[in-house]
Amino acid sequence: MSNQDASAPDPDTVVIFAPLPVLTVTVEDRSGEDDIHVHAGGQGVWQSRMVSSLGVPVVLCCALGGETGHVLGHLLPGRGIDVKSVPVSSRNGGYVHDRREGSRDIVAESAGNALDRHELDALYELTLTEGLTHGRVLLSGPQEDRALPAEIYRRLAADLSANGCKVTADLAGDRLEAALAGGLELVKVSHEELLDDGRAKSDDAGELVKAMHGMREEGAATIVVSRSGAAPALALTAEDDVLEVVMPSLEPADPRGAGDSMTAGMVAALAAGDPIRRALQIGAACGALNVVRHGLGTGGARAVQTLAERVELRPWKK
Repeated sequence: MSNQDASAPDPDTVVIFAPLPVLTVTVEDRSGEDDIHVHAGGQGVWQSRMVSSLGVPVVLCCALGGETGHVLGHLLPGRGIDVKSVPVSSRNGGYVHDRREGSRDIVAESAGNALDRHELDALYELTLTEGLTHGRVLLSGPQEDRALPAEIYRRLAADLSANGCKVTADLAGDRLEAALAGGLELVKVSHEELLDDGRAKSDDAGELVKAMHGMREEGAATIVVSRSGAAPALALTAEDDVLEVVMPSLEPADPRGAGDSMTAGMVAALAAGDPIRRALQIGAACGALNVVRHGLGTGGARAVQTLAERVELRPWKK
């Protein structure tokens, strides 16, 4: 986000649709002793942390149920994060991971339960109401595909967009297709997801740009594709500019979550009134910062601003 003076308007509140957060338990080594960490997790939760760390208020819309949901109800609220939840009979998922040897070993994982029709209606109503109240929504996915049908993403995107709300999606597969059909201001997807979904034939930049133009025709104004390794991200703006987003070179500590943090940074910047090019720089800085830290969706605003100045935007050449 831009370095704004004290007279600058407050940023818009970002509503994040995080349908079913998960309970995460991680065991690490700390000077030869077991160190146990218990957190709320899931794509939307990690994104809410990054958005709020940049000084942008968040309303997190989710469903909570069972023992895991009860614990999550205590873990989810944070500074700048207002949790709005629907109580459900379903159970939230969770996992236990062992990282004492450095690698991430799965001890146990539970997917949780799918929401029933009445629970879906309540979660939809909650998200629609908050979205129309605040005017900006980020649609994130569940940890497990069976948790809720893709159709809810089309309905949310369509109803929110039709009523003047600015909608961003960070999705793939059927959920991405559904959200595009509803209409989006911004969509972020990884190049791996484009390949998995059959939208791109290879990871060649030309193929990815072709897929981005396809998503434009399906209903997205701006499309951003993150890429692995040192390859720059690609952006197709609403003005039809195709840009390479060259991120700072940093040694990763944990590469997971860079794409989610990138999305969160872009949404936070747009909520603060920044133009899309600055939002791309902020998003890239958030993604770069996330990978040098242990813990998803984390990073300080000052570090993000510093890294954003080192993000290069350059026209993509065929």
